Amino acid sequence: MKNYFLQKTLIISVLIICATTVFAQTAGKKIQIFASSANEKQMLAQLDDVVFQQDFETENLLINIYPEFKYQTILGFGGAFTETSAYNFSLLNADLQQKVIDLFFAQGELGLNFCRTHINSCDFGLGEYTYVADGDVNLTTFNIERERQYILPMVKAARKANPDLLLFASPWSPPAWMKDNNSVIKGGRLLPKFYQTWANYFSLYLKEYKKEGIDFYAVTIQNEPKAVQTWESCIWTGKEEGEFAVKYLRPTLNKSGFGNTKIMIWDHNKERVMERARETFSVRGADKAIWGIAHHWYSGDHFDNLRMAHELFPDKPLVATENSVGGSIKGENFWDNVELYAKETIMDFNNFTSAAVIWNLIVDSRTGGPYHNRTSGTGAPIYVDAQSKDFTLGPLYFAIGHFSKFIKRGAKRIGTSSYSDYVKVSAFSNPNGEIIVVILNTSDNDATPKIRLNNCTAEFKLPSKSLQTMIIN
Repeated sequence: MKNYFLQKTLIISVLIICATTVFAQTAGKKIQIFASSANEKQMLAQLDDVVFQQDFETENLLINIYPEFKYQTILGFGGAFTETSAYNFSLLNADLQQKVIDLFFAQGELGLNFCRTHINSCDFGLGEYTYVADGDVNLTTFNIERERQYILPMVKAARKANPDLLLFASPWSPPAWMKDNNSVIKGGRLLPKFYQTWANYFSLYLKEYKKEGIDFYAVTIQNEPKAVQTWESCIWTGKEEGEFAVKYLRPTLNKSGFGNTKIMIWDHNKERVMERARETFSVRGADKAIWGIAHHWYSGDHFDNLRMAHELFPDKPLVATENSVGGSIKGENFWDNVELYAKETIMDFNNFTSAAVIWNLIVDSRTGGPYHNRTSGTGAPIYVDAQSKDFTLGPLYFAIGHFSKFIKRGAKRIGTSSYSDYVKVSAFSNPNGEIIVVILNTSDNDATPKIRLNNCTAEFKLPSKSLQTMIIN
């Protein structure tokens, strides 16, 4: 018994010493702040530093940071190299193209490092296309010649600016002759007799890109497999995705030399992500064949569905593969779109998402396109004026920057708590040890809260409708 009390006393003493050391290290530490706000219309402006002071008393208006609680690892941030984005990029002269590439991908700028491409055409492009002639079951006519005009040059420029750029690819539809509706649009299903052909199609896509010096980190089986769209689309059940991955896609990629290319499922809205994952992973062998679960944001918040998916499958990364802010003109809904992106991204991360990927990187400033088989365009971080051949940064560019400029690949999300549901907070510990805190005030009220770490606090101004990123070195 005497030894027990001695041991307990020793442990408590060590904890007190460690706590005292941590307080001493935190007190006096400066916090850098970068801010955007609706009222002042400033975007990613650096504010004056604030300083931590030891504080055991404050209880109200606190934002707590807990580095000892570590959650998922962050893969990165990015957008989609759609034909639309690449076409708009091609309209710029060489100097402006390099500026755009640097703004997106260079370190010190957005530093995007996790991006998407589409297999065959998607709705944001100049028209429908596939890589093979009709009825070519053996895929002997397979070629990616069309993508050498716009998509490949942009992807190569991005990879040159950021060699750490990871890519994943998603199909919107197999060729029409492989489907039961004989069309690439309005849903339809891949005919079972073409499952192997379609798996071969994936491997040929990866092979042709590899010839261009471009490797892929992952593929998704189908973009939005529950949606019958006026544009390119195809329907899959969760069980079908699981069986395709287990029996066809994973074995084909392995045999073709792409064993390291990962497979993601669902690639659709959050409201069914847990149920869909449960259905797919009920297929024997799916756990081994499938790496991750992809999701979109178009059907409401449903953040708890992400959390439940993680609880059921904690070893399967969640990836936000398409978040598209509306508004085709750069000035429309200025702050609404910033807040929409920031809230979604914070809450996705707080519910175990590992990467955040927007939709188009670049759209036309007048139409939000080009696009086909649909009635409207969308917003983007960068807008190109097709007449003046110049570009403008949209609000979304800066909203993304609040995350991607500061949160590095390999960062761990860490514990937080916020004094109000109107104030959304997410925090990360970078590989170099610095702590990044992103704070969104969705309310119409200014506040002067304190950020609290290791029983030290620092007071700061949090205007209404504002987004702030803090860096604690």
